[in-house]
Amino acid sequence: MIKDTTSEHLRTELKSLADTLEEVLRGSSQKPKAEFEKLRSKAESALKETRTRLGDGSERLAEQTKIVADRADEYVHENPWVGIGIGAVAGFILGAIITRR
Repeated sequence: MIKDTTSEHLRTELKSLADTLEEVLRGSSQKPKAEFEKLRSKAESALKETRTRLGDGSERLAEQTKIVADRADEYVHENPWVGIGIGAVAGFILGAIITRR
C-alpha cells in the first residue's frame, strides 16, 4: 500500500516536471524574457522537488530492504535446515536453467 502511494506520487511529480519542461521548451522563443524566466524558475523548482522526493524514496527503499534482509537473517538463524533446503532447491533450479542453455 505504501509502495503504491509512493509510486503514484512519483508519477505525478515526474509528469508535472515533464509538463513544465515541455512548456519551457515549446514557448522559449515566443515568450518575452520575463515570462521565460518565470517558466525557467518554475521548471528549476519542480526539478529540485522531484530530486528531493526521489532521494527520500531511495532512502525508504534502502530501509525496507534492510528490514527484510534482517528478518530473513533471523529466520535462517532460527531455522537453519529450512535455509539449507531453500538454498539447495534454488541451486538445483539455477543449475538446471544454466545447463539447458
